[in-house]
Amino acid sequence: MISITVNGKRYNLDVPPEKPLLWVIREDLGLTGTKYGCGMAQCGACTVHVNGKAVRSCVTPVSSVAGKDFSVVTIEGLPEDHPVKKAWIEERVPQCGYCQPGQVMQAAALLMANPRPSEARIIKAMEGNLCRCGTYPSIKKAIRRAAKNTLK
Repeated sequence: MISITVNGKRYNLDVPPEKPLLWVIREDLGLTGTKYGCGMAQCGACTVHVNGKAVRSCVTPVSSVAGKDFSVVTIEGLPEDHPVKKAWIEERVPQCGYCQPGQVMQAAALLMANPRPSEARIIKAMEGNLCRCGTYPSIKKAIRRAAKNTLK
């Protein structure tokens, strides 16, 4: 049995310790907002927070986040009124939407660590999150808006 906390709720799961966190989240917990993209931590679609830091769940064994010292947050666990989620809507960022949960989670982690990121820092933080629709200008604009709203 592996015990993990996801979105503030504790789960005891009978899963192999090497099972990727992504598949535990999607298959065992039924939280399908976190997406599978590449399976190699190269695209960012599977980004979740572990103790407030952005992590690629497709290559993270569930055993590495087990126990009371770890808290996992998925896109479903980020409040609807979170400045990043609100900015994403206000800036009309999503097109196909597939990469957006990972983009939002990466941006939220950036703003938790650095509430006033420079343009260069935004680009650097987001460069590992791919968007096939090319919404990068809108993503940057939404992050800047969320940063302003976070500071109020």
